[in-house]
Amino acid sequence: MPETFTVAGAGLIGRAWAIVFARAGHSVRLWDGNPEALAASLPLLRANLDDLEAQGLIDSAEEVTARVTAVDTLGDALEGARWMQECIAETVEAKRGLFEEADRYAEPDAILASSSSSITASKYTEALPGRLRCLVAHPVNPPYLVPLVELCPAPWTDPAVIQRARQVMDSVGMVPVAVNKEVEGFVLNRLQGALLAEAFKLVADGVISTDDLDKTVKDGLGLRWSFMGPFETIDLNAPGGVADYCARYGGIYERLQAEQAEVRVWDADTVKRIEGERRKVLGADDLATRQVWRDRRLMSLLKHKQAATDEFGG
Repeated sequence: MPETFTVAGAGLIGRAWAIVFARAGHSVRLWDGNPEALAASLPLLRANLDDLEAQGLIDSAEEVTARVTAVDTLGDALEGARWMQECIAETVEAKRGLFEEADRYAEPDAILASSSSSITASKYTEALPGRLRCLVAHPVNPPYLVPLVELCPAPWTDPAVIQRARQVMDSVGMVPVAVNKEVEGFVLNRLQGALLAEAFKLVADGVISTDDLDKTVKDGLGLRWSFMGPFETIDLNAPGGVADYCARYGGIYERLQAEQAEVRVWDADTVKRIEGERRKVLGADDLATRQVWRDRRLMSLLKHKQAATDEFGG
């Protein structure tokens, strides 16, 4: 049954969430504190939907667009909504102010979720009368193409709210995972951060170029990771499964961890070097075009994965 969802913040992530909810057949009220950003959001959203229709991932961009309405006030956006997805600036102060207002205007049983990339919900919901219904629902950019969403409670979030949040995310085509306790960066960014830290070290130490490191991931690890996680990967990489793999290779990884434990700042020289190597591969003027290319590749991959799941399951 169609319901109403509120998206607070009409930037890149906000528009993407609006697509997620509207694509699933729901009404979406899109609000932003910046009227110019709000006015610009619907044409940009329609362009994304046109791409999805061209790839066969939705039936009608026009129909999905019609489910999204831009509204002038947060109170109007929240009226009758079952869920608010906050997508504003990544600062504690901004989120605290918005959640205070949302807690006043939202329906009593509405879930209030943040798209925060690293700031835990306890930092801006503690003083709220309705803090039990607040959590982080951290997506991957863009969520309408990469369906994972991390559900991260504050210490006081009602477990029943997490369960409801999982059901809602399932119902709109997302893949929810539960982060059982607060940790900065949640899980996805911590995993990404570990890989990036080692990538920066390897390039800084002259072990490999930025382009060849990217190839190592996209044409190596990434091929498996597009349909398997790291535990399933090692489970299938030894005849006897995980325990066998750990017995065979645990010592190697222990030695690597000892080397990798050193924390290094992403210093200016290394950043300049990586920036220079990247600009040789992709000019600054071509970044936006490449982002569109990335999204269309993700659409193709998503379409393939959906077909494979329908045929083989899992």
